[in-house]
Amino acid sequence: MAASGKPSAGGVEGAAAADEPRVVQPGAAPFGNFPHYSRFHPPEQRLRLLPPELLRELFPPASPEPRPILGLDVGCNSGELSVALYRHFLYLCDGETCSDTSRELRFLCCDIDPVLVERAEKGCPFPDALTFITLDFMNQRTRKVLLSSFLSQFGCSVFDIGFCMSVTMWIHLNHGDQGLWEFLAHLSSLCRYLLVEPQPWKCYRAAARRLRKLGLHDFDHFHSLAIRGDMANQIVQILTQDHGMELVCCFGNTSWDRSLLLFKAKQTTETHLIPESLIEEEKERDRLRFRRQ
Repeated sequence: MAASGKPSAGGVEGAAAADEPRVVQPGAAPFGNFPHYSRFHPPEQRLRLLPPELLRELFPPASPEPRPILGLDVGCNSGELSVALYRHFLYLCDGETCSDTSRELRFLCCDIDPVLVERAEKGCPFPDALTFITLDFMNQRTRKVLLSSFLSQFGCSVFDIGFCMSVTMWIHLNHGDQGLWEFLAHLSSLCRYLLVEPQPWKCYRAAARRLRKLGLHDFDHFHSLAIRGDMANQIVQILTQDHGMELVCCFGNTSWDRSLLLFKAKQTTETHLIPESLIEEEKERDRLRFRRQ
């Protein structure tokens, strides 16, 4: 699952690369934009933990002609999991399509890698129901424009459910503690429900180790992260204590030891400010970086 960040060598290629297969060394995806992610983390591992009736139970029809349930998939990669989730929640078998499914469920799926997004668009069997866009989610202006444009089609200001599957680590490594906090703040303000699959800390160490083995530049924030350890619990604490959400359910762990956590937004209008400790830590790191230059 690709995170937000500024693409660099070894990450997103230029526009010309869209016409040619990219040759990416294993592990050389510093934003999580692996070209064949679903091969080593197949969608079925998540789907077996999620009840297919989940969305219908969370969002029962409220009127004779209800609008579709709106989902946001952040870090969709090349779309395999997005499509699998869509089939799963609509009880569709592999290869089965239905012309009116877009009336029940619509997904906006975004990724920072335009090559992966193009692949997702070409391979999507539900083009009327799943929209794929290239988006750096941490770019506030672009995020607001693109997401608002989608939501306005349905007269909505928020999504019914957001999916954040194995994305938090890449945000954290590329944007630091404050970036992770802000990322979760944005998601919680955009979604009534949020399904999160955080990567455990051992994945952080493995990601840093892969870059070192390839002789690539280390993650800027890895050694200075204060938020570490039990990352699932850290995500729970940030979302519940700082961002006005409550933990509804943990559906269990995948075979690669990642939890699937469902959160619900509380009915509140209070403004959640960034903790002063994170602001001060970020300022201190900026001062240290300036001294080294």
